Amino acid sequence: MEVALYEPRIPQNTGNIARSCAAFNIPLNLIEPLGFNLEDKYLKRAGLDYWPLVTVNKYGNFDELLESKSTKRIISFSKKNGLYLKDFIFQKDDVLLFGREDSGLPDCIINKSDFLISIFMPNLQSENNTQKGVRSLNLSVAVGIAIYEAHKQINFQNGN
Repeated sequence: MEVALYEPRIPQNTGNIARSCAAFNIPLNLIEPLGFNLEDKYLKRAGLDYWPLVTVNKYGNFDELLESKSTKRIISFSKKNGLYLKDFIFQKDDVLLFGREDSGLPDCIINKSDFLISIFMPNLQSENNTQKGVRSLNLSVAVGIAIYEAHKQINFQNGN
């Protein structure tokens, strides 16, 4: 399993995600342009001293990632009407793809992915914004939820 971030903007989120990748021993793929420098102090601080435990790969654009991972399924995450996370069955070589903090994944990227997944939020704000509720989860929280569910399915199936 791998995590890919499409044009991440907030260094602290990426640092937190890198720490989760270290904990689960999975690579982190960053798709440019990034909203920060990889030497950013906030990025480094959020990742603590776990950076040596994370394999970080950079890609100039989404198509480079797609070509590099051509034998793997690309699983996009968005609040845009995807299959709920609890109903999806992960495979060990899946690449979990997440969008920008400010705008998520564009439709053109979602359309190139193999699947679209959404994390159920019971207090999600409606599309017409008439209901008070949450617009979205923090990116690092969403990645953590997805990593945990995928890891649980892959490594603890049938009570193992």
